[in-house]
Amino acid sequence: MRERHIFEQILDIESSISKGELKELLQNVLDSESHLIPALGEKIAENPFDVLFLWGVGQIFPYIRSHNVLNNLQTTNNNQPTVMFFPGAYTYSLESGASLNLFGLLRDDKYYRAFNIYEYQV
Repeated sequence: MRERHIFEQILDIESSISKGELKELLQNVLDSESHLIPALGEKIAENPFDVLFLWGVGQIFPYIRSHNVLNNLQTTNNNQPTVMFFPGAYTYSLESGASLNLFGLLRDDKYYRAFNIYEYQV
């Protein structure tokens, strides 16, 4: 937001709008497909790696959702594995598929090609 010169503007209006309006504003401004993923793509292109580690998804909730990041990241990083540190639980069942449960409270029934690394065998 600072690079786009909108951070100070948001701070200026933050106290005069409702929490819902602020949430909607930040979700639009921080759109992962338009802003976050292209920025990550630049970093990925500049720095060779074998495994991409993502952290901080709890800090950006509810403005950016982890499933949006993971789904959009496939367009930028599809050759190396991604490990996302997530403050919650990953669950999978044949009936409901994969889900990330943020903080053990919020169930996110979105599409994931993810798996629990504790259950992964080489």
